[in-house]
Amino acid sequence: MSQLDESHSHVPVLLNQVISLLAPRPGGRYVDATAGAGGHLEAILTESAPDGQCLGLDRDGSALELCRSRLSRFGSRVKFVRDDFRNLGQVLDRIGWGEPQTLDGLLLDIGVSSMHLDQPSRGFSFRTSGPLDMRMDQTQGPTASDLVNDLDERSLADLIDGLGEERFARRVARAIVDRRSYRAFEETTDLADCIANAIPRQRRQSPGGTPTIHPATRTFQALRIAVNGELDALGSVIPQALRAVRPGGRIAIISFHSLEDRIVKLAFSRAAGRCECPPRLPVCICGATASVRVLTPKPLVATEDESNQNPRSRSARLRVVEVGAG
Repeated sequence: MSQLDESHSHVPVLLNQVISLLAPRPGGRYVDATAGAGGHLEAILTESAPDGQCLGLDRDGSALELCRSRLSRFGSRVKFVRDDFRNLGQVLDRIGWGEPQTLDGLLLDIGVSSMHLDQPSRGFSFRTSGPLDMRMDQTQGPTASDLVNDLDERSLADLIDGLGEERFARRVARAIVDRRSYRAFEETTDLADCIANAIPRQRRQSPGGTPTIHPATRTFQALRIAVNGELDALGSVIPQALRAVRPGGRIAIISFHSLEDRIVKLAFSRAAGRCECPPRLPVCICGATASVRVLTPKPLVATEDESNQNPRSRSARLRVVEVGAG
């Protein structure tokens, strides 16, 4: 496993918006369930001084060690646990925070970080050559190479279409299967070149002739989501977060593409009491009740300045609810 350099430049996305809406306070108890390099967690600890307590949770051991080192000055105010956020309830039980509604706030920053993209050995980026891995936790589960080289053509196409929303998923899958018939895929750039060649040249540019996103972007996104089970994990953790945060506490979730944002939007909407009965029914029979108040009717996005300074923030979407305020 590659080690992260403590000097790695880490810029947390939507930091001002997160802190403003999460509203950390002295004496509060907070969880950053995707701690990463600790940018958001550092700000939460600072705002909740002198006695706020925090948990930094992450499935990536290297990232968590960097986070622990960066935030060592906060001493016993912060705990660190290596685990998947889908196990949030179990983790809270283990550290003694497991009684219902013990948290004042919880943050999730979903998806791959710039820290991972900048490490060729992790295999998340198609811009530099590296092994086709893409696992957040490199001790568990199949790699992207396993999926690319082992899935049948139909399953591969369905994955690329469903999780990457790639218009040319069938063509991409066909090209991958044809190529691997005589040589397996091992490197990121090798796969990226195959994908690019499968997409019609005219579709690689906007109507004005300028380049669009890299042709491999959506396929790499689909593989990363599948390798790490990201959508299932997100759907699993939100109910646990709603049980763990006390009335008046807040849950903030940053997502980076439409599939994630849709899950968050629907989960928050249901928790806010949205009726799910068929429109033709004259009265509500689903028993919808509100347990949260949505603080972001529309997701918050990065300012122009932040987008220019941190390109990763351009696709970020932040949604926040307050618990027990329906």
